Amino acid sequence: MQLLTISLNHTNAPLALRERVAFSAEHVPEALADLRRQLAAEVAECAILSTCCRTELYCVMHEPEAAHGALVDWLAGRSALAASELRPKLYALAQRHAVRHAFRVAGGLDSMVLGEPQILGQMKQAARDAEEAGALGSHLHQLFQRSFAVAKAVRSQTEIGAGAVSIAAAAVRLAQNVFNDSRRARVLFVGAGEVIELAAVHFASRHPCDIVIANRTLEHAERLAARLHGETMPLSELPERLHEFDIVVSGTSSHLPVIDVAMVERATRSRRRRPLVMFDLAVPRDIEPEVGHLSEVILYTIDDLGQVVQSGIESRRAALAQADTIIESHVDSFMHWMAARQAVPLLKTLGQRAELLRAAELEHARRLLLRGEPAEAVLEALASGLTNKFLHAPRALLASGTLAPAEARRLIAQWLPARSSVRQSARARRFTATNTVPAASQQHSQAHDERITA
Repeated sequence: MQLLTISLNHTNAPLALRERVAFSAEHVPEALADLRRQLAAEVAECAILSTCCRTELYCVMHEPEAAHGALVDWLAGRSALAASELRPKLYALAQRHAVRHAFRVAGGLDSMVLGEPQILGQMKQAARDAEEAGALGSHLHQLFQRSFAVAKAVRSQTEIGAGAVSIAAAAVRLAQNVFNDSRRARVLFVGAGEVIELAAVHFASRHPCDIVIANRTLEHAERLAARLHGETMPLSELPERLHEFDIVVSGTSSHLPVIDVAMVERATRSRRRRPLVMFDLAVPRDIEPEVGHLSEVILYTIDDLGQVVQSGIESRRAALAQADTIIESHVDSFMHWMAARQAVPLLKTLGQRAELLRAAELEHARRLLLRGEPAEAVLEALASGLTNKFLHAPRALLASGTLAPAEARRLIAQWLPARSSVRQSARARRFTATNTVPAASQQHSQAHDERITA
């Protein structure tokens, strides 16, 4: 089994492509089931991580090279894209590279905002989704659990998150460039999920004159509005009331835009040349891209905000190097675990074949005893037979001359330890035998005690 990760993220793909490939939270379980159904022969385990910055498939494959093309074709088909259009924008990472990538993602080192903590929660959700879908086996389970441990180590042992400017904070900063006094601005938030909640908390800290939450489910909107001392409105009222707001922040999970260019055109006419600042934090986008071409409208996408937050990365270069060192040591540990895991079937086969040799020699010894052969001679024949059979393959290997002398000596030392080691092992076995009461003796003693009691 080998690991393979297919990644499309903010470093290698534009927003227009990422939004077509993204999976909404409610569609991930069905996508996992479809992936396992269509690629059952190639994929043993799989998980899907889909956020505003990335869509990634974490897989355990029988043959990664053969399965790579099948995974790209599947992802392209789900996204209504040609595989030739998608393939140049994808990263394909195998084995050690896939492990390192997972650890860096969990630690926030591969995020648009260096060190941001939200990605860890999103990875945990991806692991839960895969487990509930029956797609999480021992390899991916171990990968995710170790990713979470690495993220904790990176955040506790480095300053990777210190001084980080979040997407929400960047939006507040850009809005202040337009409205010097944010206390006179009216702010509308479209959606009530985690992304909007984070943004709303940042904007609320600037004390705008009005905060309104518009959402399809009013219960969620009311919960957030109560926390921020704001108001709510049904999403259906958005076209008629959009002109009332100076700042609009949208971040729903809709697959289609919720704010179109015609809606914004009507709002700008009613606003009489007052600027309207809009932030689209959703992937796929909530606001039609053409809105950005309208006069009096300033539209920022998630990628625009990402460029702003990158400005503070230089101050954290030292922390980034420390984090990479921590990650590399954990990668080594995981690869050692995988190697040991892959050796289990070989060890099992070796044990089964050794047992066949032992059983054959033991049966031969029993036949000799039944014929009346001396016990000493039978034991000698048994030991000699086992020795010759177990040493046949090593002797053939050494005689072939394919091993360097130093390597041959090292193998001999491993196969046949020095006499001192043998004596120590023998003494340990004798000590165990001396201090262990045989089962038959225990039964006899118990029966004797029962007779006395009676």
